[in-house]
Amino acid sequence: MSSKIEHLKDLSTLVSLCKRRGLVFQSSEIYGGLGSCWDYGPLGSQFKLNVKLAWWQAMTRRSDVVGLDAAILMHPTVWKASGHVDTFTDPLVDCKDCKTRFREDHGMKDGKVVCPNCQSENVTEARNFNLMFKTFMGPVEDDGAVVFLRPETAQGIFVNFENVQTSARKKIPFGIAQIGKSFRNEITPGNFIFRTREFEQMEMQYFVKPDTASDHFEQWKETRKNFLLALGLKEEKLKFVEHGENELAHYAKAAFDVEYEFPFGWQELEGIHNRGDFDLKQHQEFSSKKLEYFDEANKEKYVPYVIETAIGCDRLCLALLCDAYREEISELDNGKTDKRVVLGLNPQLSPYKAAILPLSKKPHLQELAHKIEADLITHWEVNYDESGSIGKRYRRQDEVGTPFCITVDFESVDDKKVTIRHRDSMEQERIEIEQLTKYIADAFHQWN
Repeated sequence: MSSKIEHLKDLSTLVSLCKRRGLVFQSSEIYGGLGSCWDYGPLGSQFKLNVKLAWWQAMTRRSDVVGLDAAILMHPTVWKASGHVDTFTDPLVDCKDCKTRFREDHGMKDGKVVCPNCQSENVTEARNFNLMFKTFMGPVEDDGAVVFLRPETAQGIFVNFENVQTSARKKIPFGIAQIGKSFRNEITPGNFIFRTREFEQMEMQYFVKPDTASDHFEQWKETRKNFLLALGLKEEKLKFVEHGENELAHYAKAAFDVEYEFPFGWQELEGIHNRGDFDLKQHQEFSSKKLEYFDEANKEKYVPYVIETAIGCDRLCLALLCDAYREEISELDNGKTDKRVVLGLNPQLSPYKAAILPLSKKPHLQELAHKIEADLITHWEVNYDESGSIGKRYRRQDEVGTPFCITVDFESVDDKKVTIRHRDSMEQERIEIEQLTKYIADAFHQWN
C-alpha cells in the first residue's frame, strides 16, 4: 500500500470542513447570511478560545507585561486625536457600466483605473469613504450623540497608559496587552475569516525609553516569530516584510508585517511597529492631560516610544487551520483509494484533547466509558462518541484535530485497560485506565 500527503490547495475545502464539523458558520445563514460576518460553532469557539489563551499567556506570563480590557465605545475625541476621523478612509470609485463599487487601488492597471468586474474604464471620480461604523449614544440621534465602534483596540491602551502605569506600579519598559473586538466597514472583505467587518484583535503596546526603541523593536520581532512557530505554523510559510518609506503609516518610525502563505497568496498575519511617541503626544494634546513618564533613577521626564505587536485572532485561526490541514491518500491493495483528512493542530489548540469511544452500546461498556469521560473532563475538553463504526469515529476526530482517541472495548471491563490511538501516526497502545491522565499529560508536555 502506497500513500502520499496533500496540503490545502483551495479555501473552499476548508470552509466546507468548518461548516460540517461545527467550526465556523455563515452569520445569519437562515436569512441568507450577512456579508463577511461569521459565527464560531461549538468546536470553533473552543479552538478560538484556545488560540486567544495561548497568545494571552505568552504575553502576560512575564513580569513586564500586564493586561487590559478596554471598552468598545470611547469618547469621540479619541478618534480625532488618533487620526482615524480624518485619515481612516479608502478611496472608492463606481463603475458606470456594471455599477460595481470598488477601492481605487484595487482597480489600478498600467496607471488607469479599470473595473475588476467588467474591465470597463468608465468609472467615477474617487471619493473617500471612512471605514468606521457610527452609532449614537443616548436617546437623541444628532451630531452631538455620535460615537464610533472602535476600528482598533490600541487606542484603549494609549488612553489608559497613566492609569495602568501608576496602578500596576510599572517601570519603563513595560507593556499592556489586550484582546478585543474591533469593527471596520470594509469595502472589499473576503477570503472566509481573513478580512471581516467584525473581528478580534490581539494587541500589545510596549512602552520604552526613546533611545532604546530600535533594540526593543528587534527583540519583539524575534519573540513574535518564535511564538508563531511554537503554535505550529511552518517556518517556510512565514516571512517578514519591511514597510518601505512610502508605505509607513503616518505614526510609524519602522514597521514589519509577518506574512503567511495562505491558499490565496501571501498576506499580512501580524504587524510589528515602532509607533514612536505619536499616540501619547496626540492624546496629551487633545486631552490636555500630561502622559509623560518620570524616571526616578535618572531624574528625567519623557514621553515613551511604543513598540506594537498586533495580530488578528481570526486571521491567526485561519492560518493555523490552513497550515494544519492535510489529506493522507493511500492506494489500497484492491486498487481503491482511501483518503484520511487530518487537522494536525498543536494539541494545546485542539478543540478536543481526547475522544472516548466505547466499542459498542452495551451498558457495561457505556458505564466504563462515561466514568473515563468524567475523570478526563476535569483536566481537558473531551468528547464522548458512540455513534457509527469505530473507523468512522476515528475519522471524525481526525478532521477536528483530536490528538487521542480512547477505545473502551470488551476486555477493558476485566483488564482495566483501554486502547489509545495517536492522531498523527495512527499508532495504538494499550494503557491502564488509572494511568490515562498521566499518559496524556506527559504526551502534551513532550509535544510542546
